[in-house]
Amino acid sequence: MPIKLPSDLPAFDVLRGEGVHVMGEAEAMRQDIRPLKIGLLNLMPKKIQTENQFARLIGAGPLQIDFRLIRMTEHQTRNTAPSHMEAFYRPFRDVRHEKFDGLIITGAPIEHLPFPEVTYWDELQEVFTWTQTHVHSTFGVCWGGMAMINHFHGVPKHLLPAKLFGCYRHFNLDPASPYLRGFSDDCVIPVSRWTEMRQEDIDQAPALRTLLSSDAAGPALVDDPDHRALYIFNHFEYDDDTLKQEYDRDVAAGVPIHVPGNYYPDDDPGRVPLNRWRSHAHLLYGNWINQIYQSTPYEIENIGP
Repeated sequence: MPIKLPSDLPAFDVLRGEGVHVMGEAEAMRQDIRPLKIGLLNLMPKKIQTENQFARLIGAGPLQIDFRLIRMTEHQTRNTAPSHMEAFYRPFRDVRHEKFDGLIITGAPIEHLPFPEVTYWDELQEVFTWTQTHVHSTFGVCWGGMAMINHFHGVPKHLLPAKLFGCYRHFNLDPASPYLRGFSDDCVIPVSRWTEMRQEDIDQAPALRTLLSSDAAGPALVDDPDHRALYIFNHFEYDDDTLKQEYDRDVAAGVPIHVPGNYYPDDDPGRVPLNRWRSHAHLLYGNWINQIYQSTPYEIENIGP
């Protein structure tokens, strides 16, 4: 899936070095096709790491992707250089007139806050409403998925007594779903969160359908066809060492944290962790892109109700 990125975006060289087919503007213009326009509303503090993770997943197939980076209008990040944000990101207020084939809304490290106390909650609710007229399919990830399912269906998030942290076995509840095409009966997904969504709350909205769930970590992937949305509460996009980075950070800061479960061989943080989710991560995001391609209007301006 050739993915169009600015040639000076850090992800360009990272992904090209991994064998992902990336292209600049000039090469993309030579292809006589309409690329799928996919936006990333990046709420994570480590913007560049998150860009790489999602660009890697949506840039691994045969379709051309026009990848756009979006930020909240007034919120200023403290973890990414202003020059990077100025060069590669557009505030939501500047893209709200545009149409998108797909939009990914990332998580954010603000789980402890009630949704209305998030500083950009009002604008994020505008984004959710805007997706219904300007985005063909939306993918809410971790806190982003929790916020979307709460906005559209009132599903509450619940604080956990301890951080749910590690790699957990999830079961395929709907093998016929186009989003799970090629999935095994079970799979492993990295989890890192202080809150949860409960199946009994999701069941109160009959239109919602849980596709992946874990005995230990609860519902993970929920389909919302009425709003052309998917919600995933865990992290298929994580790199091999993302959980390790989180664990090492907390240990260094003296923050109480347990070793991420089922991640290191023999649960020994002195050993190199194994990636057991990569193939299913590519399957899920590839299936999502394929569903967009199969159903989005050829004329992008026809996206909407």
